[in-house]
Amino acid sequence: MDLFDPLQIRDVTLSSRIVVSPMCQYSSPDGFATDWHLVHLGSRAVGGAALVFSEACAVTSEGRISPWDLGIWKDEHIEPLARITRFIREQAVVPGIQLAHAGRKGSTKRPWEGVGEVRESEGGWKPLAPSPIAFEPSYPVPSELDEAGIRRIVKAFAEAARRALDAGFEVLELHAAHGYLIHEFLSPLSNQRTDSYGGSLDNRIRFLYETVAAVRKVWPARLPLFVRISATDWVEGGWDVDQSIYAVKKIAPLGVDLIDCSSGGLDARQKIPAKPGYQVPFAQQIRDTTNVLTGAVGLIDVPAMASQILRQNKADVVILAREFLRRPYWPLEEASEMGVPLPWPAQYLRAAPNGTAARVAVNPALPEERLAQNVRSLP
Repeated sequence: MDLFDPLQIRDVTLSSRIVVSPMCQYSSPDGFATDWHLVHLGSRAVGGAALVFSEACAVTSEGRISPWDLGIWKDEHIEPLARITRFIREQAVVPGIQLAHAGRKGSTKRPWEGVGEVRESEGGWKPLAPSPIAFEPSYPVPSELDEAGIRRIVKAFAEAARRALDAGFEVLELHAAHGYLIHEFLSPLSNQRTDSYGGSLDNRIRFLYETVAAVRKVWPARLPLFVRISATDWVEGGWDVDQSIYAVKKIAPLGVDLIDCSSGGLDARQKIPAKPGYQVPFAQQIRDTTNVLTGAVGLIDVPAMASQILRQNKADVVILAREFLRRPYWPLEEASEMGVPLPWPAQYLRAAPNGTAARVAVNPALPEERLAQNVRSLP
C-alpha cells in the first residue's frame, strides 16, 4: 500500500490515499458557503488530492462553533455547496462533507478574534450539551438536552445528510471528535447524565449509534460513511482507546466504512504529547482490532511520513490539514518526484512533466435522477 495506490470504498474510488482534512474557515455568513470556500476547497482539488472534505458543517444553527461556521441546516445552503462539488468533480476528485454539532463549544469567537463566548446580545446563542458543564471558565455553561432535544438533533443530522446528497457530495463524515456534541456524549468527563444516554458505556455511545443509524437511512448504500473520533481525551478517567474500539465495533455494522482517528479537544486539562505522527498509533490499533478502515491524521507534515504510514499498514488513508494550507499542490509535486504519472488539469499541462495526461472529469454535473429519487424531508 502506497501513497498513490487507489482505494475503492463501496462505489467510490479514490485515486490515491491522500485526503484533505476538514479545516474550519470561519468565513460563512448565516452558514452559507462563499467564494472563499470555492477557492479554498477547489485549490486542493486542483492540487491532486483524492478526496477533499469541507470544513465541519453545522446541522443546526446552534450547532456552529462560531456565528461564522459553514452550515447545512436549511435547503438554501445546498446550491452554494453544489457549486463547489461540481468544481471538485471536474478535477476528477471526490467531494466529501463533515457534518457536525459543536455542543457546549458553540457560540464562541473566531480564533483570530480571541477566545471565549459570543454573547446572545452579540449574535450568539445558548449552547446545548449532554450535561450543564462548561468546557472551561471562558465558555458559557450549556443547557442540558432533554430526550426530545436529542431526537431533534439526530433528525437534524439525517436531514443534513439528505441535503449533502443533493449538493453532490460523495463521502460523508460524522464529527464525533474534538469535544463537540457527539464526543461530549461519549466521554464520562462531559456526560454525567443518569438516563439512557449516560452512565454506562453502552448508554454513552447511544447518541452516536442513533445518529449513524439515522444518517445511513438517507445516505445511499453505494456511498461511503466515515466517522471522526477522538481516540482518547488525554485525561485520566476520560474517553480512551479501549472505549473507542468498543464503540467502533458497535457502529461498524450500521454501515460505517472508515474511522478518522484524531484525539483530544474535550477537556482543557488534556496533556497532549504533540509531535509529528503522534496520533498514528490510534489508527493502527483500531484498524488491527476492528478490521475497519482507518485514516491517520495529526501533524503529518511531510509526504515521506505519509508514505511510511501507508507502507507499514498503519492506516488506509492519510488525512492532512496544515500541509495543505502551506502547499495546496504538494500531491502533484510529490507524484512528479516519485515518477508517478498523476494527471494534471489540462489548463496546467504546459508546466507538467512531459507525457502527463489531462484529467478527465468525474460526474461533473449532479445527476437529475438523484434529485428525483431523494427524499425531500424526513417523517
